[in-house]
Amino acid sequence: MTTAITQNQPLWLSIEARIAELESSDFAGAAKENTVQKLAKILDGDGYNVSRHAANMLMLRRALDERDRVGRPLIADYTAAIEALTLDDVVNPLQATIALTHQIGDDWPEFANLDRRRDLRTIVDGIRLDLLVRKANEAEGDQGVRYLIENEVDEATIIERLSIDEAKLEAVKEAIAAELAEIEHVKSLLKEVAGQDDVTRAKHLITKDVAEASILNIAEIGQDVIDEANKAMEEEIKEKERLAAEAEAAKKAAAEGPKLEDIPADEMLEHIEAIREIMEFSDDPDEIRTMCEQSSLPKALVEIAVTDAAKLDELEAAAEG
Repeated sequence: MTTAITQNQPLWLSIEARIAELESSDFAGAAKENTVQKLAKILDGDGYNVSRHAANMLMLRRALDERDRVGRPLIADYTAAIEALTLDDVVNPLQATIALTHQIGDDWPEFANLDRRRDLRTIVDGIRLDLLVRKANEAEGDQGVRYLIENEVDEATIIERLSIDEAKLEAVKEAIAAELAEIEHVKSLLKEVAGQDDVTRAKHLITKDVAEASILNIAEIGQDVIDEANKAMEEEIKEKERLAAEAEAAKKAAAEGPKLEDIPADEMLEHIEAIREIMEFSDDPDEIRTMCEQSSLPKALVEIAVTDAAKLDELEAAAEG
């Protein structure tokens, strides 16, 4: 026969739980043997084979002798020690098991038995899981799921203990994977500016579209440095825009040619002659402009030709002196 008790705890622990229910009179004189037989039958009913198993009967008798010697039930010391455990205590389950063995074994030598130590390790693992789940349930959003994943709790247990579905778990795992990929990406970019000052490193990451949060948390560059880098980049952009505008203006001025007052007399005469030759081919203003531009003639002079051609004579006379 197997019951929930036999599934969840070893025989020695069930023995100690039953012993804790006894009175002092149950250990006196001839009553002690009756107690042995009574507990054996109770444990048989719990699903343990005690009354017809020599080693188990010996375990029961030793436990009763120890209870009689110490004067209190072992389960009281055991329960107090277990309930006092914190998450910090069970970070390393093996060390926690050894510590509990020494703590309780000082008064209860049988507790240091190798088989019991293996059972205790299983119990400590269960306590650690319970404490991890408790902390995970106190976390907000996806942090609880992340916490259990980070502590290497198996996926089936996470789904069961946090009452989430597989899709939720996969979504959190994908988010973690993306974050890890971002970390590697930032580290790779930082190698490109290794040895540079923080402002230069920040500017490099900003220009590579790295999120500010990643610059702060992964590159560990302070907000003040990020602000300084952004300001410097803004000034650089403004300077580039200014230079580009100047270059465009210079290009436009070069394309338009000099102003009328800046054209030397001999060049003025040559330009007017060229314009008149073009005007012999067409009287359409747009066509005249196009052909004049192709001949790199000054725009100011071209505009006069298509809007007030008679003025060309005045300019020509002035140039001839």
